[in-house]
Amino acid sequence: MTGKPFDYWDFFIGEAKRAGSPLYVRLSEGVRDNPQLRAFAAGAKKGQPPANILFGAVHYLLLRGADHPLRRFYPNLNGGTHVEGDPVPHFLDFVATHREQLAPLIAAKVTNTNEVGRASLLHAAFRAVAEDAGEPLNLIEIGPSAGLNLVWDRYGVRYHRGSEIFELPVADPALTIDCELRGDKLPPLGPTPKIASRVGLELNPVDLDDPDQRDWLRALVWPDTRGRFERLEAALKAYASDRPEIRAGSALDLLPDALRAIPENQPVCVYHSYVVYQFSTEMKEALESLLTLAGLRRPIWRIGIEGGLDGSNTIEMVRHHDGVRDAKILALCHPHGAWLDWR
Repeated sequence: MTGKPFDYWDFFIGEAKRAGSPLYVRLSEGVRDNPQLRAFAAGAKKGQPPANILFGAVHYLLLRGADHPLRRFYPNLNGGTHVEGDPVPHFLDFVATHREQLAPLIAAKVTNTNEVGRASLLHAAFRAVAEDAGEPLNLIEIGPSAGLNLVWDRYGVRYHRGSEIFELPVADPALTIDCELRGDKLPPLGPTPKIASRVGLELNPVDLDDPDQRDWLRALVWPDTRGRFERLEAALKAYASDRPEIRAGSALDLLPDALRAIPENQPVCVYHSYVVYQFSTEMKEALESLLTLAGLRRPIWRIGIEGGLDGSNTIEMVRHHDGVRDAKILALCHPHGAWLDWR
């Protein structure tokens, strides 16, 4: 007996449920059950997630003022009001009405999501790396998009567990992220690690001076998770005053030089969040090979925050050195940083 074959839209429905987005759950069900819409969404670039691109394209037009009854189902556009009724018929009509505008967006756009709520996960992860590797850390982010999570240490974090609150010591934070703690263990809560350098390697950098690209960044935020919009706007303001370096190109091509530029007496950590899932098997193997090779000269740490096909979301820490790959799961987590289960 074989199990049910994998269906991308069923998988995305599960992702939307876990992320707490009832609107995208229902819209995903509507697309799943509509062969024409499935085919339309499949026009996304190879390696790009069709749901994020289709829903982002629709959201983009709505954010830019498209007048349609679908707007009233989007909490970020209706003042946060819960609306009765089924949004799917309106979604179908919106796509049919705006097909000529949506098709080129779906064909050209990529997921450039910068969910700064993940800083609640990065703070914990980099403290774990610093405990293992020492300081100051040299950070290389794969797929930083606009780079908002390159400045993760500009954001404060409040961890909550029942009535207990654990606030990280971040001076003058640009915004503060609340994160629920699950399980019986605490993540590292000490001082923020010192950072010697940080750089991003991005195939499709986001130009935040371009209003079209800023709007696309906003459009990728799920419309019924309003706290994410507020965090994004605060992060955009913070980032405008302190922009780290982002190098344009393939991370696999750029990574060797980025690693060689870091002094060998200082620890280096390569990290990524919800990026490598878009890599082909060959690209994933190439990344492992690059880190293994670099680890022959010096220890290389890697933090990966990614989701699995089984719906799990984990923070993994890997140390490459002398041909040995030492990996451990640091935590289970919410994909947008809403909760953390430290292991």
